[in-house]
Amino acid sequence: MEYTGSSYTGDFKNERLEGKGEYSFPPSLETKYEGNMKDGMFHGEGTLYFSNGSKYVGKWDNGIAVEGEYTFADGLEYDAENWGYCDGYDRRFYTEICHGLKPAGRSQLTNRIPPRVIPEGCYDCGDGFYNPSTRVVSDYGHKFLRNTGILIVVFFR
Repeated sequence: MEYTGSSYTGDFKNERLEGKGEYSFPPSLETKYEGNMKDGMFHGEGTLYFSNGSKYVGKWDNGIAVEGEYTFADGLEYDAENWGYCDGYDRRFYTEICHGLKPAGRSQLTNRIPPRVIPEGCYDCGDGFYNPSTRVVSDYGHKFLRNTGILIVVFFR
């Protein structure tokens, strides 16, 4: 774990992660798992907490999620059978359904309230924003994440 930046506190068996514990992924991700482990893998019941505030409560079998429920950071629970948000028939976000639509001219582009502030001329790319003039992706706090480089497309006949 010292090479990956992750950490573990909890039970061990034969020098392997086994029993109840908390596994934290590298600090830059701020993601952690709390629950049962077996032979170094998620096994049994546990909760995976994501850095954006969402979580997955489920049951694992030797590292594979076999059942569970995902809850978004705003409290919306994902339902594969009856998903009614941003589908082909109703394009509203969950927050728009709960709190109503914005007046004309004030479109809601994300489910976040308030929405993230993206500098003029830049584009939201999920983990930050892309500035096309510098070809750099920065996080929402304006810290450097990565260069994007130049994309060259070659066509062959």
